[in-house]
Amino acid sequence: MKFHSEPHLSLDKQNKIGVLLLILGTPTAPTAQAVRPFLREFLSDHRVIDAPKLFWLPLLYGVILPFRSPKSAKNYQKVWQTDGSPILTYTRQQLEGLRKQLPENIMLSVAMTYGKPSVENAMMELKNQGVGRLLVLPLFPQYASSCTGAALDKVYLQMAKQFNQMSLRTISRFYNHPAYVQAAANHIRQFREQNGAAEKLLFSFHSIPFQHKQQGDPYQDECYASAQLIAQSLGLNEQDYLVGFQSRFGRAKWLEPSTQTLLDTLPEQGITTLDVFCPGFVADCLETLEEIAITGKQQFLDAGGKQFHYIPCLNANSEWIDALAKLILTNIQDWLQPKDAA
Repeated sequence: MKFHSEPHLSLDKQNKIGVLLLILGTPTAPTAQAVRPFLREFLSDHRVIDAPKLFWLPLLYGVILPFRSPKSAKNYQKVWQTDGSPILTYTRQQLEGLRKQLPENIMLSVAMTYGKPSVENAMMELKNQGVGRLLVLPLFPQYASSCTGAALDKVYLQMAKQFNQMSLRTISRFYNHPAYVQAAANHIRQFREQNGAAEKLLFSFHSIPFQHKQQGDPYQDECYASAQLIAQSLGLNEQDYLVGFQSRFGRAKWLEPSTQTLLDTLPEQGITTLDVFCPGFVADCLETLEEIAITGKQQFLDAGGKQFHYIPCLNANSEWIDALAKLILTNIQDWLQPKDAA
């Protein structure tokens, strides 16, 4: 393996603290031409699609990319904002919020598992700025091999290329961190106070293949734990909320129950008003804005529902920024000088 060229810095200038936030990624534009390379990189990751390459690659290049790229581009066009992709916009707002909460000498950056800014470029830039101690935080509250695992793979690959390696710490999950739970609960509470509370609150999480659970992925358990902790903080009973899993892909068995199935069947059961929150996403993106807030709402109403409220992700919520800062400071406390930790 070829090592990266290392910056020539004095000892006192190569031990800064860096924090790298990781998100899954986004295309650079809502066009088929931009979506195609993003999907190609995403669907080529063995943690996302664990299938034999001789079978998968012809299917990916011959069928999925030609047909799925234009379709995905149309969906991105529904949610694209004036300043770009929603997930990147909100993550940058989170980054700017953190700059105000954390000591000035902490170097902050954001990177994508798939797309740009890449993990490689972000880590090289931080190292060139003198970062010798790095905390990596994938912004996925619940651990999943296909999200958190894939993101950290990119980090470890870059570490292997460093001749003079940085000290490295990672946060693989924070679904049960009290500050995150409280921020999510208060965010939901404030929304429902302003808009009224529906008969049920649906927590919708991104799904994963059932096979991943069989291989030891703790994701489903952590999702249910998240929902329970947030519901308890809201003072809800078990009959007040539901858990569903969205964004299935392919014909294999995925986690149940399906959010889409619930949206179809709840009105038949007499549940005609519904609030939906996605605790697995800390920034709104295609899966929340198009799949739930637009398509999911129409699906519920078409099935006989009367009222559907999508509760936005935490995004740049000030209490969430505070929680994020607490999470970071807890994990770098012994790296800070006394004056920084104050």
